[in-house]
Amino acid sequence: MKLCVFQGTFNPIHKAHLQMAEYVLKHYGFDKIVFIPAYKPPHKNYNSKMSTHRLNMVKIATAYNPHFEVSDIEFQNENKSYSYITAQKLYKMYDVEDKIKFIIGTDAFEKIESWYESDKFKNLVDFIVFTRENKLSTAKFEQLRSKGYNFEFTQMNFIDISSTELREKIKNNEPVDNIITPEVKGYIEKNGLYKD
Repeated sequence: MKLCVFQGTFNPIHKAHLQMAEYVLKHYGFDKIVFIPAYKPPHKNYNSKMSTHRLNMVKIATAYNPHFEVSDIEFQNENKSYSYITAQKLYKMYDVEDKIKFIIGTDAFEKIESWYESDKFKNLVDFIVFTRENKLSTAKFEQLRSKGYNFEFTQMNFIDISSTELREKIKNNEPVDNIITPEVKGYIEKNGLYKD
């Protein structure tokens, strides 16, 4: 199985996330894209109730595509969500052809060496990198390549959607129909999310 992983906070999942997943599905021929919402993100504030809402929203947003799967693998223990540990578990769960591919933005990839067990993690996955800002540090990425990080940049145009700004729009009752799906919007409204 050609497997690609899309791990993130998804707070909330928005249309750019879905477009990225559709892009790699189309251009790389994966059998499956596994969305993995982080239960307890290592570098962000954690709220167990909100984590469950984030998982539910990803399930709702991705239900339209049979090649999309949502995994609660990081909800199965109380520890922080580390990509290295998750990748190890995925190899036991799936019959993976070659290596797992891992979707990541340039902003996160530039800091990849600070991730938990990054030196081991780089041997488990190949990275598919999406441009998240206009200025790229070519030297930084070439340095990562020389250290054994295997990656390629996608040609998909940069979509500027900030989850922080999206949450602020929801809080202020500003229009978000062009940013999130109607199903996710309905879930947010029903559960009164992002109003605090």
